[in-house]
Amino acid sequence: MTADIQTIIVGAGVVGLAVARELSGAGQEVLVLEQHEVIGSEVSSRNSEVIHAGLYYPPGSLRATLCVRGKGLMYEFARANGVAYAPITKLLVATNEAQLPKLAVIRETARKNGVDDLQPLTTEQARKLEPELACAAALLSPSTGIIDSHAFMIALEGHLTSRGGQVVLETPVTAISRAPNGLYTLTLGGAMPGSITCENLVLSAGLHVSKLARTLSFGGRYQVPETFYAKGQYYALSGKSPFGRHIYPLPDGAWLGLHATVDLGGRCKFGPDIEWIPGIDYSFDPTKMEKFLDFIRSYYPGLDPHRLHPDYTGIRPKLYREGEPVPDFRIDGPEVHGFAGLVVLAGIESPGLTASLAIAEVVRDRISAP
Repeated sequence: MTADIQTIIVGAGVVGLAVARELSGAGQEVLVLEQHEVIGSEVSSRNSEVIHAGLYYPPGSLRATLCVRGKGLMYEFARANGVAYAPITKLLVATNEAQLPKLAVIRETARKNGVDDLQPLTTEQARKLEPELACAAALLSPSTGIIDSHAFMIALEGHLTSRGGQVVLETPVTAISRAPNGLYTLTLGGAMPGSITCENLVLSAGLHVSKLARTLSFGGRYQVPETFYAKGQYYALSGKSPFGRHIYPLPDGAWLGLHATVDLGGRCKFGPDIEWIPGIDYSFDPTKMEKFLDFIRSYYPGLDPHRLHPDYTGIRPKLYREGEPVPDFRIDGPEVHGFAGLVVLAGIESPGLTASLAIAEVVRDRISAP
């Protein structure tokens, strides 16, 4: 019995599309199945679109190594494919002297991650760059940027289709089984219910990956990673942006704080905040903004709250609950679960956009591993 297609990727977000491009470039016949009517409509389109430098993540972790590798690949890809981006830079700021040791720790972590371009700034130096900024000290990150994530995904899809691959929309996968001969059968819903088989399978379903992976029986050999939802709200600032670059306060545990980002159009927004939720819910609660005003004013004292208005929400698939230690990305291949040709991507949140092209390289290697 032969498979209907060699490789199927479930999920047409930025990571799924990057993997599809990589595998099709390696000569595989690739089909991407997406449950929604457009590509990248969940995690990939509801984020800050920041190209991260790789400052915070534990040295040697997948988050760190793939962020730094992916950053270079992303800038190169954007230049080669006409994707709008800007190396807008970032200031990571200590808002008081008590935070200075933490700022020094992050600088050393970044150095261990291979990020050796950080520039320490005094209060005066930072304010010379950003006159509206209040801080005790700062680190300038020259390699932090911004990208048009939708244009990036369209370009990735273009690479795939030019090699004969395809993205099929409005086709949810409801269940997966594995036959004794190693082929995977995917049960499909949507407008064209039925089933399809493949040799290789990549689960890049973001918010839904845990539920989907649990439909596949591993016979007790593998525990599917559990996904928890953290919602973040973004607030847009009307009028001229007070900053010309991204401004990030020091992280608070797993949360990077309500930072200020400047998009490609020069618009400033603040976010995301964080709320742990039991299910997918993109509703916006404008009453929450009041509790974060003092946080923003700690580095932007000139904030006029009347200029702030609700923008959008996003949900991140996290592999931990509130208050728990932050685990690494999960890129589980045959070496973990024992099933040849299967890769499960779980907990791919920030810096997943930045790391996407590097994640695709890892998936390629794990798919092809004996």
